[in-house]
Amino acid sequence: MEPKNIQQQDNGFFGQPAGLQTLFFTEMWERMSYYGMRALLVLFMTAAIQEGGLGMTVAVATAIYGLYTGAVYFMGLPGGWIADRLIGGQRATWYGGIVIMCGHIVLAIPSDTSFFLGLILVVLGTGMLKPNISALVGQLYDEGDDRRDAGYTLYYMGINIGSLIGYLVTGYLMTNVGWHWAFGAAAVGMFFGLVQYRATLPKLGTVGVEAPKPLSPQGKRISWSIIVLFLLGLGAVFVGTTTGAMTINPVAIAQYVALAATIVFFVYYLSIFIFGKLTKNEAKRLGALFLVCIASICFWAGFEQAGSSLNLFARDLTDRMIGSFEIPTPWFQMLNSGFLIVLSPFFAALWVNLTKRMINPSYGFKSALGLVIMASGFILMFFASQAAASGMKVSPNWLVAVYFLHTVGELCLSPVALSAVSKLAPRRMAGQMMGIFVLTYSIGSLLAGLIAGNLDPENTSTMPDMYMQITLFGIGVGVVVFLVSLKTRKWEELAGQPDPEHVAINANEPINKPKF
Repeated sequence: MEPKNIQQQDNGFFGQPAGLQTLFFTEMWERMSYYGMRALLVLFMTAAIQEGGLGMTVAVATAIYGLYTGAVYFMGLPGGWIADRLIGGQRATWYGGIVIMCGHIVLAIPSDTSFFLGLILVVLGTGMLKPNISALVGQLYDEGDDRRDAGYTLYYMGINIGSLIGYLVTGYLMTNVGWHWAFGAAAVGMFFGLVQYRATLPKLGTVGVEAPKPLSPQGKRISWSIIVLFLLGLGAVFVGTTTGAMTINPVAIAQYVALAATIVFFVYYLSIFIFGKLTKNEAKRLGALFLVCIASICFWAGFEQAGSSLNLFARDLTDRMIGSFEIPTPWFQMLNSGFLIVLSPFFAALWVNLTKRMINPSYGFKSALGLVIMASGFILMFFASQAAASGMKVSPNWLVAVYFLHTVGELCLSPVALSAVSKLAPRRMAGQMMGIFVLTYSIGSLLAGLIAGNLDPENTSTMPDMYMQITLFGIGVGVVVFLVSLKTRKWEELAGQPDPEHVAINANEPINKPKF
């Protein structure tokens, strides 16, 4: 007997589709592994060799950090395509999780060579899992379902429960046991996620079982051949760099990759308009989504300072002593997760109540608001870095306030932007559009790594000006996005409406004729 379509079970998880439970807890454990490990990266790479680290400079370490986080999201583009054209979202999520777990296991091995191999595996696995599990959330809802924004906010809360656990566990192990025990804990988290996913998979029903737009048998053979060749080429580059046959400058590579990712984003988006056979309404909806994507790029370029420059600021320039207890550096990133868990239900209720009152801000407006609030957090960093430049360690309250503002900005932009992708993108290319949107995380993360390289805690005199530049740029872009959103709001409202072409074709049909 075929599984029942989950869309018929519309209130099985806190008033949301039952399948949201599967995706909520899978993503929670995956984010535990990812964020817990990510919090260690820059600290591990910049730690002295005698302390068990790699002894890298801040510029090199943050460039690698930007390359890693950017590549994680960049791989979401082919990951979404593979789900749409080859194996479906459910299988892509499952296999991606397995590769992620293997990557964390390799990171737990105390070896410089295995460290970078582990990063590569996590990148490949997350590229498969991340865009597709987010797309599956959207596919649980019909186009006119007003619970979509609230559902994504609850899903986002699951992400941050996982990250909170990750920061807590890995921060403690880093301080009290060792670096590689902390990396190993991330593998355990991903294992729990895989077990939970498999056990509750029937709740998803038929959602994401099959590729929505599968290739022909010949097209599949060609695609798998290209994938194998890519992996072999990646392996050759890895062997060449580890043996010394190839030399890589991480800062230069990060600059080129940021430029390449930006070009890919614009070209891919443009190609969908040209070759995607879009109706007029679909084209307008994707135009509104493009505005959200621009805001997302700028947002993550600032927000991703959390794992790089703000992480180093917490370690080197913040007074972390509470009596005789020293706060582990990664624990400051728990502030973002904690604030998100507390505030997410309020924001979920806010969007629902505004909709009931017929006051529903556009996706563009919400994105602009989130960007401006996030950028205002760097005003506080401007003053905190001025105090640090005088030679004193600053109060941790500065970082508490910064993370609070960043969290409010994130709740205004990130979950509703995910909802915008699922609502505004044509359903036949949901995975690809989620991959394109995740590419905005990639570009923003790469830019964040390059910016953080200029915010060296050992050269504090340059930090205030840099933080002020981030503030002014973020607020400026936010204002522009807000003004443009006044126009694109009308395009967003076309979601779920028939296209003019369809109406014209059926103009002679009886008005009361049922449509099936």
